[in-house]
Amino acid sequence: MSFKKIDNNDLDFLTSICGEDRVFTGENINEDYSHDELAGIHKYPEVLVRVTSTEEVSNIMKYAYENNIPVTPRGQGTGLVGGAVALYGGIMMDLSPMNNILELDEENLTLTVESGVLLMEISKYVEEHDLFYPPDPGEKSATIGGNINTNAGGMRAVKYGVTRDFVRGLEVVLPNGEIMEIGGKVVKNSSGYSLKDLIVGSEGTLGIVTKAVLRLLPLPKKAISLLIPFPDLEMAIETVPKIIKSKVIPTAIEYMVKDVILASEEFLGKKFPDNSSDAYLLLTFDGNSKEEIEEVYEKVAHICLDCGAIDVLISNTQERQDSIWSARGAFLEAIKASTTEMDECDVVVPRNKVAEFVKFSDDLQKEFSIRIKSFGHAGDGNLHIYVLKDDLSEEVWHKKLEDVFECMYSKARELGGKVSGEHGIGYAKKPYLEECMGNRGMELLKNIKLAFDPKGILNPGKVC
Repeated sequence: MSFKKIDNNDLDFLTSICGEDRVFTGENINEDYSHDELAGIHKYPEVLVRVTSTEEVSNIMKYAYENNIPVTPRGQGTGLVGGAVALYGGIMMDLSPMNNILELDEENLTLTVESGVLLMEISKYVEEHDLFYPPDPGEKSATIGGNINTNAGGMRAVKYGVTRDFVRGLEVVLPNGEIMEIGGKVVKNSSGYSLKDLIVGSEGTLGIVTKAVLRLLPLPKKAISLLIPFPDLEMAIETVPKIIKSKVIPTAIEYMVKDVILASEEFLGKKFPDNSSDAYLLLTFDGNSKEEIEEVYEKVAHICLDCGAIDVLISNTQERQDSIWSARGAFLEAIKASTTEMDECDVVVPRNKVAEFVKFSDDLQKEFSIRIKSFGHAGDGNLHIYVLKDDLSEEVWHKKLEDVFECMYSKARELGGKVSGEHGIGYAKKPYLEECMGNRGMELLKNIKLAFDPKGILNPGKVC
C-alpha cells in the first residue's frame, strides 16, 4: 500500500480542527500509542490526534480521504491482536475523549453513548437506574467503541449473548467523512442488509463508530455463584454440555485450573476461596428471587456431583462473590506477570469439543517444550490459551509460537471452530483467518472493505 506521508500542511490542518493541545508528533506521542496489549507489534503513528466530537472525526476523515492518508482509530488500546496499531503510520485518532453518556431512555430501554465511554462506566450508570447492560468482557477499562468493533463477548454470553445482540443503533463516520446513522431504537428491523451488523466486529476497517444506542434489560435482583472443584480439567469441562442439556442456563460458565489460580493469588496478594483441586468450574446464576435461583442451581449442583465433582461451594454473599470474580478478572494480568512475553490463541469451538481442544493444547506443552496456560468461557466454547516466552531467545520463541499456533488453529478447524471468539483478527491473526475462510470467503471480505473504503485508508493492514 502506498500512502501520503504527513507534512506541515497536514499538521496545520489537524491543528485547525483540534487545536495544538490535542495534536501530537514525534517524541510527544506516548509510547503506549505504538502498541496495544499484544507484545511484539510496535509502530508509531506519524501524528496522534485526540478527538472530542463526531464533527472533528468527520472533518479529519474527509481530509485524509482526499489526501490518501491512512487513519487508525483507537480507544483504550486494550486489544490483543494489534488492531489499534498504526502499521502504515499516518494519523492515529484517539476517540477516548468522546466519553459522554448522552441519553438514558427508560421507556425504550436504551442507552445512547459516545464511543469512548468505558464499559465499567456503562455498567455502573445503568445499575444505578435498576437496569442492566449484560455484555461482560474481562477488560472493564475498554471503551464501548472497542467492544463494538471486536463484537466482545465476555462471561455472561452463555445466557445473554454478545455485544452485537445489544447494539440497536450506531452513528458511523465513513472513510470519506460522511456521517451515517445506522439502526436506531427500534426492536425489529428488516430494512435491507444489516449494515449495523457489518460494522459490529469490523475492527475499525469499514467506518469509525462515534455513538451507539445500546439495548438494556431490567437488572436481576439476585446473583449466586457456584465454585465447583473437580479432580481434573477434562472431567470438569465434559460436565458443561450436560449442564446446558438440562435446560438450565447459567449466566456464566467458566473453567480454570490450579496453577492459574495460584498465579492470580500471587498477583493480587489475596487467597482464592479454594485452591486444593486441579480444576474448577465457576458458574453464576441470576434472577429476581433467591428461591428462583436456588431451584436452578440445586439441579446443576446435582449434575456436577454425579459427574465426579469433589464438592459444590456456594458463594451467596457479596464478599465471596467479589473474591472469586476479582481473581477470575485478574487471570490475564497474572499470567502476563509470570513471563517475559506472551501471545494468545482466542479460538472458539463447539461446546462439546472444549474438553478435547483444551487437552490437545495441554499436550502441546510437552511436544514443543513451552509453557501454555489457559482459562475461558466453557459455556460458549470460547477459549483463551496463552503461549509464554519465558527465557526463550527471540528466534526460538517466534519459531515455537508459529508452530504451536499452526497446530491449535488447525485443530480448531478440525473441530468445527473459528479463529476468534471475541478478540478479533487485527494484524496478528490474519494468516489464520485466511486458512479458516478460504479464498472465496476472503474475496467477499475484501469486496465489503472495498465498498466502504475504496482507497483502503481506514485501519489498513487489519482483518483482510
